[in-house]
Amino acid sequence: MSESATSTAGQPHAPSWYADSVPAQPLRPPLRGEQATDVCVLGAGYTGLSTALSLAERGYRVTVLEAQRVGWGASGRNGGQAIVGYGCEVDTLERLVGNADARLLFDYSREGMALLRQRLQRYAIACDWREGHASVPISARQERGLRRGLLTLAERYDYPLRWWDRSTLRQQLDSPRYRGAMFDAASGHLHPLAYAQGLARAAESLGVVIHEASPVLALARGPRPQLRTASGTVSANQVVIAGNAWLQGIAPELERRIMPVGTYIGASAPLGAARARDLIRNDMAVADVSWALDYFKLSADHRLLFGGRASYSALPPPNLRGVMTRRMHQVFPQLADVGMEQVWGGYVDITRNRAPHWGRLTPTVYFAQGFSGHGVAATGLAGAVIAEAIAGQNERLDVFERIPHRPFPGGRLLRTPLLVAAMSWYKLRDVLG
Repeated sequence: MSESATSTAGQPHAPSWYADSVPAQPLRPPLRGEQATDVCVLGAGYTGLSTALSLAERGYRVTVLEAQRVGWGASGRNGGQAIVGYGCEVDTLERLVGNADARLLFDYSREGMALLRQRLQRYAIACDWREGHASVPISARQERGLRRGLLTLAERYDYPLRWWDRSTLRQQLDSPRYRGAMFDAASGHLHPLAYAQGLARAAESLGVVIHEASPVLALARGPRPQLRTASGTVSANQVVIAGNAWLQGIAPELERRIMPVGTYIGASAPLGAARARDLIRNDMAVADVSWALDYFKLSADHRLLFGGRASYSALPPPNLRGVMTRRMHQVFPQLADVGMEQVWGGYVDITRNRAPHWGRLTPTVYFAQGFSGHGVAATGLAGAVIAEAIAGQNERLDVFERIPHRPFPGGRLLRTPLLVAAMSWYKLRDVLG
């Protein structure tokens, strides 16, 4: 991260319905001077906070350094959909690591979802948790793919899902756009910023120290690594890098294996309880399976929160509010009189294969990144797995380290144009059905 980053440290949260709907939090003091701790974590998003909490539960002293505010990045701006699995399908995991490890990885993801639920209850994290998630197809090709996936998960992974035909789906989702749904009762959705703030409070209740407005400028590797900011240094027995899409200049070998991708979401005007419930009667989260996907859910104050329009060029789409409004009307024509009150965006980190990239840079430097849009539940798992490894239990992290990850081609200058070209093909394929 460059020295210029220090001048913008501690920025307020991006304007959004999420930021407006939670109480404002005072700025936690920036790092000052020299400190020592057991483990120092870079980043106070879900990954860093979950790691800090898992370590604190084991009795470790933990310091977290955050460039901006708790949950400032994707953790406070995302669609809030907590889904079993990862950013890639299980058949991709099978190709990458074989059937046995793929099964282990999927079972771990189920444990990650269970851990999320346990923490909401144990630490009384109020984040509007709701049950249920539906993956919905638009085309016949997408429907065939979802049905194959459902059978695979049932037969080889002992994970039961329900297939809803079009008429069954319409009983829960009042949209003519979709051919059916693969419904997962074990997944769900939440208020992402409230969840991040709840994780921070839980970690602090166990003694974790969080410094906001403290961008890390350098990592010194070695037997006792250090993280340095403009105003201080933390020395630790271990360091955990959890910067994800915002990691810059700290570990180039990690940056080459992820790509920051812009994604966007908007909040409609209030619909009223009855009109909102008519749209999604069981209050589930919904996502289609296109490359340029739409995803949506209801808020606690009866708005439609509607996301999509990923940007692989790092530039927001022109007329974003108008584009998002039109996409919302495609899904729900009955909302033709309703517009978007707010639209916002942020970056998620994707890997080339969309599989998670977790592991060790050195014996004392750990990392977790590459959640590829599926981080709400998987980040909690990542924190638990890394905490286990720091405590000497390496078995689960070893499985994740067996996933091969190649860097994006083209280097820093060309990798974005190459990805834009590739994603244009996938979007065209969606249009052609």
